[in-house]
Amino acid sequence: MNSIIHTRHLFPLLDKKLIDLLRGLSAEEWNKRTLAKQWTVKDIASHLLDGNLKVISQMRDGYFGDPPGQIDSHQDLVDYLNKLNADWVKASKRLSPVVLTELLEITGKEYYEQLNKLDLFKPALYAVSWAGQTESPNWFHIAREYTEKWHHQQQIREAVERPGIMTREFFYPLMDTFMQALPYTYKSIKATDGTTIRVTVTSEMGGSWQIACHANTWRFVQLGAEPDTHIVLHPDTAWKLFTNGLTTADAEKSIQFTGNVSLGRPILSMLTVMA
Repeated sequence: MNSIIHTRHLFPLLDKKLIDLLRGLSAEEWNKRTLAKQWTVKDIASHLLDGNLKVISQMRDGYFGDPPGQIDSHQDLVDYLNKLNADWVKASKRLSPVVLTELLEITGKEYYEQLNKLDLFKPALYAVSWAGQTESPNWFHIAREYTEKWHHQQQIREAVERPGIMTREFFYPLMDTFMQALPYTYKSIKATDGTTIRVTVTSEMGGSWQIACHANTWRFVQLGAEPDTHIVLHPDTAWKLFTNGLTTADAEKSIQFTGNVSLGRPILSMLTVMA
């Protein structure tokens, strides 16, 4: 894994942008459909509130609610989480946009206080499973939480046509976190030792990440000579593909592959959300 990704300082800034955005929405905009399948802008705001409340309940109060029951597979866990999310969004439909915004502002501050209490290098409460980990340091858990807040806010911004967080400050840490899933995505891909794959996200917001194969294990390496496979994505394609907001077919139309194209195709299945 690459060195620590610092995201904790960005939470108050991202939250302020969210609150300012929500306070300026019309009734019609609150009901606009988003990339998040059947969710409206209001539904996503409700989901973000749920995230704040769960973290406060778990980290501050040690309360985890009803146990999930038997989880025998990744799909069992995804189904359980999807049901929790759907139950909350349905129940919170009775809350007004004003109430949701007020609660997001209040809970966002307490949420951030809980993150600030964490030792960045101690084991996190939850591992980042989409990166193939069974135990993760707190800094990675925090970065994963950041990606959740970022991509849901961006879904709202796209729906209501309000730019604001597609900037180097907010986007690069998101993409750097997402790319930690790259070696895990390639775990079953066989290649000769020394084979390299580079992923580049274009524009001043993006960057390049490279992995190499050694003894059938993929690891991050420094950028070097021309890689065996080079995958180039537009920022908009990258975040949507990795958060299940873009179909494989649509993503492939806008991705540039050079070198060994077949070795680049696994990127189309890389997911950094529980889906």
